[in-house]
Amino acid sequence: MNKLIAVTFLLLSIHTAQAQKKFMLLGHQGARGIMPENTIPGMIKALDLGVNVLDMDVVISKDEKVVLSHEPYFNNEISLKPDGKAISFKEEKKYNMFKMNYEEIKQFDVGSKVHSRFPGQMKFKAYKPLLSEVIDSVEAYVKLNKLPRPLYNIETALIRKGDGEFQPDASVFIERIMEILKEKKITKRVIIQSLDIRTLQYLHEKYPAIKTALMIDEKVDFEEAIQGLGFTPDYYSPYYVLVGKGLVDRCHAAGVKIIPWIVNSTKELDYLLNLGIDGVVTDYPNLLLNSLK
Repeated sequence: MNKLIAVTFLLLSIHTAQAQKKFMLLGHQGARGIMPENTIPGMIKALDLGVNVLDMDVVISKDEKVVLSHEPYFNNEISLKPDGKAISFKEEKKYNMFKMNYEEIKQFDVGSKVHSRFPGQMKFKAYKPLLSEVIDSVEAYVKLNKLPRPLYNIETALIRKGDGEFQPDASVFIERIMEILKEKKITKRVIIQSLDIRTLQYLHEKYPAIKTALMIDEKVDFEEAIQGLGFTPDYYSPYYVLVGKGLVDRCHAAGVKIIPWIVNSTKELDYLLNLGIDGVVTDYPNLLLNSLK
């Protein structure tokens, strides 16, 4: 009897481990609720919390460096000028990273200012890192600490109708990213995500082996969204309030995994888990991980 119980427990443990491995927990911009967004310390914290997919945004600098940032300019909510002065809402777009070389970008502090929407964030001086630097830091950290190697969910952060002013065209954007991913030899662990279908279309045409995620921020018919994209992506990533059982079922029927964003409460998570989602994006991976376990 004891042997039967032991075998049963082992099988249940294996099944649970497999289920947890398949579910994708994406730390939004690292772990934005508790650490400065899109920073190396934020990504490392997310790994320590058990995140298996690191979510991040990238923009392109004047000297064509791939930089982690949610906007192609210095957002007033998080940014301080090199002299320590705050950037106002009215002037933030003047600090356009597409018009700045990376050495200048690196002088701005994006970790010390108290975030009005995330007052519990740990505060310290931080800069916007290069994508290549983030990958090197993460890969070294997981190797040193014998952690599972994460996936990288990389969003192309664009402004609609901003080509030439805030970002390069889709081909340049993707080529700069791909140069780094190929150099670092992590292409099999990368998802390229965007609200802007042009970067996804170029990626799919030139690099069809790279996984793609179509982001959705407003109510739209699933089939129409896929038709507009022109191919079936690997992932469909809608704003979580848009997700219902019908959408989950249509995604799965099309062979597409659905990963809603941004889910920051266990109540929301429980509802979405019951619908059968495949993963979730959160600012608070520490909070949701307890529910997932």
